[in-house]
Amino acid sequence: MTAVQIPQGIRIRRLRLAGVGRTYDVDFTAGGQVRNLSLVAGAFSSGKTAVLEFIAYGLGAKRHPRHQEILSKVRSCLLEVELSGDPYVIERSVGEPSKIAYIRGGTIDAPSLTPPEARRLDPPESLSSLLLSHCKLEGVQLREAPTQSESRTDPLSFRDLMWLTFLPNERVADKNFLFENDRMRKHKLRQVVDVIFGVHDDRAVELGNRIQALESRRNHAKNDLSAARAFVAEQDPSALNTDPTASNPAEQELADITAQLAQIDQHARAATDFAAGLRHSHQEAAKQARRTAAVVRDHETQLARMMPLRAQYVDDLLKLGMLAQAKQLFDPLRVTTCPACLNRLPAPPAAEAGHCTLCAHELQPTASTLTLGEAAQLSAPPEGQLDVAAEVRATKARLKEITAYIEDLGTSLSHGKLQAEQARLVEERAAAALDEATAPAVSTYLAARDELHRQREQALRRLEQARSTAKLQEGIAKRATAVARLEGQLTQLREELSSLGDATRDRDAVIGRVSARYGELLRAWHYPKVSLPRIGEDLTPFVRGESYHEASSGARTLLTLAWQLAVFEIAVESGAAHPGFLMIDSPQKNLGHGGTLDAVIADAVSISDFYDHLAAWLGDRGVRAQLIVADNSPPLTVEDCVVVRYSRSEDHPPYGLIDDETESADTRT
Repeated sequence: MTAVQIPQGIRIRRLRLAGVGRTYDVDFTAGGQVRNLSLVAGAFSSGKTAVLEFIAYGLGAKRHPRHQEILSKVRSCLLEVELSGDPYVIERSVGEPSKIAYIRGGTIDAPSLTPPEARRLDPPESLSSLLLSHCKLEGVQLREAPTQSESRTDPLSFRDLMWLTFLPNERVADKNFLFENDRMRKHKLRQVVDVIFGVHDDRAVELGNRIQALESRRNHAKNDLSAARAFVAEQDPSALNTDPTASNPAEQELADITAQLAQIDQHARAATDFAAGLRHSHQEAAKQARRTAAVVRDHETQLARMMPLRAQYVDDLLKLGMLAQAKQLFDPLRVTTCPACLNRLPAPPAAEAGHCTLCAHELQPTASTLTLGEAAQLSAPPEGQLDVAAEVRATKARLKEITAYIEDLGTSLSHGKLQAEQARLVEERAAAALDEATAPAVSTYLAARDELHRQREQALRRLEQARSTAKLQEGIAKRATAVARLEGQLTQLREELSSLGDATRDRDAVIGRVSARYGELLRAWHYPKVSLPRIGEDLTPFVRGESYHEASSGARTLLTLAWQLAVFEIAVESGAAHPGFLMIDSPQKNLGHGGTLDAVIADAVSISDFYDHLAAWLGDRGVRAQLIVADNSPPLTVEDCVVVRYSRSEDHPPYGLIDDETESADTRT
C-alpha cells in the first residue's frame, strides 16, 4: 500500500469574505482535496484580480483591494490554508488594513476548539515567521551587502517570498519585472531566489545562526513546558497521568442518573394514578377558594372607594344649606360710595317711586316695592342665578343612592367572607385527603429521588474537575507540540548542515536548470523565432540574444510568464524551500485580452499551449504544487478547472466577487 504524501509548504483551500449577514466564498478544493490547478474566470472588472489580492492579503500583504463595493460590503477576510498538510484559518479585518492576523486550527466551517492566536505581520513570532517555518525558511537573514562580512542583516519576510508566488497583472509584461528601477528590491529578489534554492552566500554560517536561534527558542519552549507541568502537578497531579482523549466516566454516570430519575418519575406517576379523582377535587376546591377570595377583595376595594365619596356628598349638603341661609341674612348689594366721584353717599341706594335713587333709572313695576338688592337679583340674567333648592335635592338623591350601594356592599362582603372561609376549609380538607392517600405510595420514590440528586451533584463536580483537567492537559499538549516542532526543525537544519559539504548546489547549475526550463516553455508555447533563450546570472531573461526589455508587449508577456513558471517548476521538482503554490493574473495580457493586442505574438501563440503545459506538468506533481490563475477567457480544454466564473451579467450569476453589487443595485443606490 502506497503511503499518502503530505505536501510541504502552503496550499490555498478557500477564501471567504465575511460581510454583514452574508459571505462571499471562493473554493479551491474538490472532494475535500486541494485542486492543483484552479481558474478564476470571467469578464473584466468582476473581481478576479481581487480574489488573488485577498489571498495575498491573508498571507500578510499590507493592503487589500479597496473597491467601493468591497469597503461597503466586506468586514473581514478569512483564508483557509494547508500548512504542511494541516488546515488553518487566517483572519484579517477589512477596511483599514490590519497589522494583526488571527490564526486558528481547523477549517472555516468547523467550530474552533481553541481560541485564535493573534500574530503581528512581521517578526518575531509573527504570521510571516509561521508561514516561513512551513517553507523551511524561518530565521533566514538577508545581508544588505553580501560582499561585506560585517553588513547589516534583515530577516526574510514572507512578503519577499510572495514575489515568487504571485505574479500580478502589473508585473506581467512590465519592463520593471525584476525591479530594475529599485536597486534594493532587485538585490533582495536575487537573494530570495538564492535562498529558496539553498545557494545564497554564507550558507553554512546562515544555517549555524538559524540553528542557534532555534536552539534558544527550543530551550525557552522546554522551560515553558516544564513550568506548565509543574503548575499542573501542583493543581491536579492526576492530570499528568491520565489520557486526555479517554472518555470520562462521570459523563456516563450522569446519563445513567438522568435515566433513573426519569424512570422514578414514571413509576411515581403510575403509582399515584388512583388518586386522580382526589387531585381533581383538590384542584377544583383551590380554584373556588381563589375565586371567593378575589370577590372579597373586590368588595373591600369598592367599600374603601365609596366611603370617602359619601362623606363628600354630606359635606356638599352642609355647604348648600349655608348658602341658602346666607341669601336670607345678608343683603347682596351694599353700595356706600358713589362709583363716579368716589364720595360717600349720604344714604344707601334704594328704589323710590319706581326709580333708582343712585342712577334715576326707571324700575319694573314689580320691583318698585323691593329693596335695591332684591331688584338687582331679579334683573340679573338667568344663567347667573343659582337654584339652591334644586341642588340640595339632587345631592340628597345621589347621597341616598351611594348609601344604599354601600349597604348592599356591606351585606355582600359579609356573605362573601363566609363563603371564602368555607371554600378555604374545603380546599384544606381536599389537600389533606390527597396527602393521606398518596403519601405512602410517594415516600419511597422521594427517598430514592433525593439520593439520585445527591449522586448527580457529585457527578457534576467530578465532570467539572475533569474538564478543568482537560484544559490543563490541552495547555501542556500545545507546549509539547511546539517543542516537538522546534526539535524537528533543528534536526532538519542539522542534517542539512552536516551534508552541506557534499551536497552544496552550485548557483550556476541552478541558474542553468532554470534557464533550460525557460527555453523549453517558450518552445512549447510556439514563441516565434525563438533562439538563444536563457536566464542571465542576474536573473534577467533573454531571447534572440536580447534582454526582455527589447521585446514587444506580447512577447514580454510570454517571457515574464516563462521566467516565473521556470523558477516555480524547478523549485518544486528539486524540493527547494518554495511555498509550493503560484498565482498568476491575466496570462493573456497583450495577447488579445485585457490590454493592447500584439498581433504578431497573438497570431503565433495559442493560449491553449500555455494551459496544456500547466495541465501536463501538474499532472505529474500530484499534491506537491498548486497553481491559481485569473483569466478572462480560458480555453475549453481546462473548463473543468474553473472554480468560479463571473459573468458581470445579472441574468447569469454570479455577477462578480461581490455578487449582490450589480448594476441595478448601483442604480438604486
